[in-house]
Amino acid sequence: MTLETAAEAPRAAPRLSQTEFIALIAMLFATIAFSIDSMLPALPKIAQELTPGNVNAAQLIITSFVLGMGVGTFFAGPLSDAFGRKPVIICGAILYAAGAAAAWAAPSLELLLIARVVQGLGVSAPRIVSIAMVRDMFSGREMARVVSFAMMVFMLVPAVAPAAGSVIIHAFGWRSLFLAFVIFAAIACLWLGLRQPETLTADRRRPLSLRGLTSAARETLSHRVIVVSILTQAVILGGLFGTLSSTQQVFDVTFGLADTFPFWFAVIALVATTANFVNARLVVRKGMRWLITRALGAQVILSIGSAVMMAFGLWPEALTFPAYMVWTTGVFFMTGLTMGNLNALALEPVGHIAGMAASLVGAFSTVAAVVLAVPIGLAFDGTPVPLMIAVSLLSALGFGLMRLAPRREAGIKPLA
Repeated sequence: MTLETAAEAPRAAPRLSQTEFIALIAMLFATIAFSIDSMLPALPKIAQELTPGNVNAAQLIITSFVLGMGVGTFFAGPLSDAFGRKPVIICGAILYAAGAAAAWAAPSLELLLIARVVQGLGVSAPRIVSIAMVRDMFSGREMARVVSFAMMVFMLVPAVAPAAGSVIIHAFGWRSLFLAFVIFAAIACLWLGLRQPETLTADRRRPLSLRGLTSAARETLSHRVIVVSILTQAVILGGLFGTLSSTQQVFDVTFGLADTFPFWFAVIALVATTANFVNARLVVRKGMRWLITRALGAQVILSIGSAVMMAFGLWPEALTFPAYMVWTTGVFFMTGLTMGNLNALALEPVGHIAGMAASLVGAFSTVAAVVLAVPIGLAFDGTPVPLMIAVSLLSALGFGLMRLAPRREAGIKPLA
């Protein structure tokens, strides 16, 4: 299938091949992963320099970025519905770069956290508007398939980001990471600006007005499938962000493997990448809801079992670390099997207001996830047990929520 034939209705013919389009979307997504995962090796150094009396506080560098991203998501989608996808992404990237520059110069943890919030506000545009771009071109299970391929490429970034971050930190210091963010965003914007035509033609744009936004928000939230998707994404992302916030400390404090953390994190990310390949192969045949519920159910079993085994010391010493690796990989794998499908489910009935809908879904789910993730990260006690318990509870809640979703996926004929 080509981009020209994939859309539901006539669209402006894109210049990119499907492969390059997917790669571009993946790089826009990757701005988020690079901004989070490359920071993980820097957390001990930042804690030592800026907050030596409370090393757990350095985790807020991750969640403050995510909080800004969640808040910014409220605005990025509606702006893209009114002014087009490309201008909003580029303006967001400029704000992201400004936040990175401020973080580079920040003399205290408090100012660094504020700068990270600004970075997050900026990155919300590439994050959410890129999903709306995909919805402009695709719908339903085909959209889920395209997002899965983009996520598969995107997931390679966490595999290399901590190692790249370590190299940059070793050569130039932890502050130089923020200059790398500026360069990364500039490359993505040049690619978008020079190669990708606008996907939202002028005749399909919606004027920016309070009445129009209120109407679109009311319509979006009137769909039960969208509300369920928001809540389910919130609990999944809450567990994921809690895991990301704690993982460096687990490797360092629990297992004494701080020096090799980038290598092990790369292994986790590379294995988890296969989830998106699995999803792309199965989603058209099995459906989005089927994959989401089974991924969450498997995560509940894995997390409960891992928490019990770890809490009571039932693993032989030689198997403790491999067991933790399996569990952490499972969290990332489950995310790969669920997030693209949840977004596709949510946007299926509201393609005419995809930007607004993507904003609401992303904003509510991300902000709620931060509220869940901060106490999970701060609960670190030298072991991964609190984290495992939290993920098991959140996954069980997500599984229960999906039971409330409509059985028939919107706009799609049941499979024979």
